[in-house]
Amino acid sequence: MYILKFHEIYKRPIWGGKKICAYKGINLDDESVGESWEISAVEGDVSVIANGEDAGKSLSDILARDGARLVGQHVWNTFGTTFPLLIKFIDASDNLSIQVHPNDELARRRHNSFGKTELWYVINAEEGAGLYSGFSQAITPDEYVNRVANNTIMDVLQFHHARPGDVYFLPSGRIHAIGKGILLAEIQQTSNITYRIYDYNRIDKDGNPRELHTDLAQDAIDYNLYDNLKTIYEPCHNRPVQLAQCPYFTTNLLHIDSECKRMMTGLDSFVIYMCMRGSVTVTAGNNTSVQLKQGETCLVPAAISDVALHPTPNCELLECYIN
Repeated sequence: MYILKFHEIYKRPIWGGKKICAYKGINLDDESVGESWEISAVEGDVSVIANGEDAGKSLSDILARDGARLVGQHVWNTFGTTFPLLIKFIDASDNLSIQVHPNDELARRRHNSFGKTELWYVINAEEGAGLYSGFSQAITPDEYVNRVANNTIMDVLQFHHARPGDVYFLPSGRIHAIGKGILLAEIQQTSNITYRIYDYNRIDKDGNPRELHTDLAQDAIDYNLYDNLKTIYEPCHNRPVQLAQCPYFTTNLLHIDSECKRMMTGLDSFVIYMCMRGSVTVTAGNNTSVQLKQGETCLVPAAISDVALHPTPNCELLECYIN
């Protein structure tokens, strides 16, 4: 097996901008892109391999063929033929809707889907830009419905100024939104279930108000109050810094400027690398390799026991796997 790269899947919602194309150094006929799905197994948007002998095959094809050799035995036992993560970049040139995602139990019952727990890593943020995560004061489910109806739900949300390198872990049930002027990386469960709560009274491209899911969201929301919703971590050169660990994914930040070897024999999981800054050559123990530049992503199959990372100076990577 070898390290896999995939063709990006570009999404063009009404709030998309031009930062993704600039960040990735690519030119598209329509540069207004809101999301670049790097690795996806979402139905209708399954990633296609871009390199090597399996080029042209889908992620679902090789998962069905290779099973645990691709994802790891415990991942295979848990998730079967569904790849468990969706990896993307998001450019918010306008405010995204206030939203929430259901947990596994609710999503399975309503949609026959996984829930959605996710992580945000802020790449760039314009001056004054921010995001919403959690409530700023306690409200009840009935008050939530009333506040959506009278356009005051924003008054009870926590606003966080965003800066490059900020990390937010968003378990299912947490009300949240990305604000205008932010480019970020997102790691999430494989799910496309979003309950839109408030959308600033915007209209869609056809002139219609965008659909809200007030009732569906009411019992999906976690109404508890939390302090310190931003993940606090100490940056460190040339060793991994853990940003999140949960049943759905573990994510580390690697800020490296010299060769780094990563042993994977004990993980029993695939490993994903997203290049946040600089570039890196990722070489497997069998001497197959790929090069990642800023804005690119690769997947290291579980059957590969170790990789060597050969970075340019001040290279930054996100490393993600399932424990």
